Amino acid sequence: MSLDGAVVVVTGASGALGASVVDALLARGATVVTADRSAGETSGRVQHTTIDLLDEEATRAWGRQIVADHGRVDGLLHLVGGWKGGKGIVESDLADWNVLHDSLIRTLQHASRALHDAIAASPDGRLAIVSSVSVESPTATNASYAAAKAAAEAWTRAVADSFARSWATASEVSSTGSVAGSSAADSVAGPSGAAAIVRVMALLTPAMREKKPKATFAGFTPVDEVAQALVGLWDRPAAEVNGTILDLTPKRR
Repeated sequence: MSLDGAVVVVTGASGALGASVVDALLARGATVVTADRSAGETSGRVQHTTIDLLDEEATRAWGRQIVADHGRVDGLLHLVGGWKGGKGIVESDLADWNVLHDSLIRTLQHASRALHDAIAASPDGRLAIVSSVSVESPTATNASYAAAKAAAEAWTRAVADSFARSWATASEVSSTGSVAGSSAADSVAGPSGAAAIVRVMALLTPAMREKKPKATFAGFTPVDEVAQALVGLWDRPAAEVNGTILDLTPKRR
């Protein structure tokens, strides 16, 4: 599906996955708003924004400004990541949890709250995160990370429920003819906002492959493949996408 005219926000765009996702969106015709703590470059259909997603008031203002600038938001691809771990249940530093809570959960909460209504109002709204297969099989040395990813998934599924509730409300309003310009066809057309989760074991970047050309990278998923899967969420109806989990780990699909 073409994304001509669509506005998609990519948070954590400077990370390992960001460039591939931005390129994939641009190839579909989207306008991309990137967001990071650090300064970046605005060029063509890419607008860079600098924001501390841990500051909810600032994040809400940021969301309002995006809508004011573009008139719409059709998606949020939340790529903010982070990892802490390597020690057992007793030996691990619980301060790691604070770091992971902020980077993996709190940023998602703030960004999704700031853009929720705009995405729900879009004719093809999508929200997605990249999670980890460790949610299914947490280990003692990865406990805080797996728990934080599980919480992020739960939040995303809750957003999916919120979108589903907005569909029901819109359908009820449409069926009563309470909204000017609405019709029975509007409700038949189905929902338009959807939230989904993409899982990987680990990401494989071109730089990693170049550094170790003979390595097998078993279980790793190329970043371009993840990017295509994220952009592909617009290829299916919202009802098929909403609340789903897509595992991109090789040999697990």
